[in-house]
Amino acid sequence: MKALFLTREFPPYVYGGAGVHVEYLAKELSELMQVDVRSFGDQDTSSKSLSVKGYPFDDGVFENSDERLKSVFKTLSTGLHMNADPIDADVVHCHTWYSHFAGIMAKLCYGTPLVVTTHSLEPLRPWKREQLGRGYDASSWIEKTAIEMADCLIAVSEETKEDVLKHFDVDESKIEVVYNGIDLKEYVFVNETNVLETYGIDKSKPYVLFVGRITRQKGIVHLVNAIKYIDPDTQIVLCAGAPDTKDIAKEMEDAVHEASKTRNNIFWIDKMLDKKDVIQLYSHADVFCCPSIYEPFGIINIEAMACETAVVASAVGGIKEVVLEGETGLLINLEQQDFAPFEPVNPDKFSRDLADGINKVTGDKMLRDRMAKNGRQRVEAYFDWKAIANQTKKIYQSLINK
Repeated sequence: MKALFLTREFPPYVYGGAGVHVEYLAKELSELMQVDVRSFGDQDTSSKSLSVKGYPFDDGVFENSDERLKSVFKTLSTGLHMNADPIDADVVHCHTWYSHFAGIMAKLCYGTPLVVTTHSLEPLRPWKREQLGRGYDASSWIEKTAIEMADCLIAVSEETKEDVLKHFDVDESKIEVVYNGIDLKEYVFVNETNVLETYGIDKSKPYVLFVGRITRQKGIVHLVNAIKYIDPDTQIVLCAGAPDTKDIAKEMEDAVHEASKTRNNIFWIDKMLDKKDVIQLYSHADVFCCPSIYEPFGIINIEAMACETAVVASAVGGIKEVVLEGETGLLINLEQQDFAPFEPVNPDKFSRDLADGINKVTGDKMLRDRMAKNGRQRVEAYFDWKAIANQTKKIYQSLINK
């Protein structure tokens, strides 16, 4: 059996959870079959059962295009490049809307069965119009077309499956739920503290950690606005970079600046650190906070749990299937506006509730230790990439048999 992955992200160009998913799933599947990866970039590597080839995302053709449309135009162009080389795989597997046009062309032009993993859904990310303008209409159309013509859809959580059925014309029998996973040997508690020392984080005092991109989806501004309600002795470590737009970057800067007026223990690491450094930050954090307003799965939560860190997270999407309330962390309810999806009805209350959860965990060592232990056990029991790779292989085989 041979599978072809089509993806925007693949090492060394990974900036989000979908990229992490593709990296590890490809690695584990290559132990079971031949896997080819076609990604955005300049990669060109090959081993016995895993080959990776990058395709250009910016060849200068769209230099004079509208700034908010460039990303869409470049994506369509890269999708064509990905199909220019012949496809001989038994199944094509797409990840995120950026790869969907390439998948559409592969199914139509080569007749290859198409699998789409729904890491997130465009109808549930309305803030992307800030980033793409009318290009958001194009990305939504591409995603809808791919999802509705796919031979199989993989949803990363039960709630994501329900979202697919609600927003797309898809036969439920075509949807399989397969969780994200984690490398249990790589994501473990470590004793090293050199990263904390590099950034001046006090090892003798507690800290709450955020890891993620600066986007509306990740809700980081709500966490920053919660800082004034968090115990003054608790340090705030924000490992946050890659803002979606200049506007949200400015909003983040203003919020951090305002919070810093009354305390000097906020540490904003405004870049995406490598895995080893992030694992160290996870390991020594007293609490990991995930304030997302939309999260189909939330792989960062299982990363933190694997490193034996208690979690305080918003009770949205797949997070509710990952974090067990009172056992591996605390879930914070997010009452959302009907007329403005994914924005809290009362943003200040949401920030206060996040702070209350963080204060509760940092102030109770027994609770914190119990959550840390339970979190690691839960990850080991439910989120192993090897099991997920075997589930995925069975899906491929069922399509080939048909």
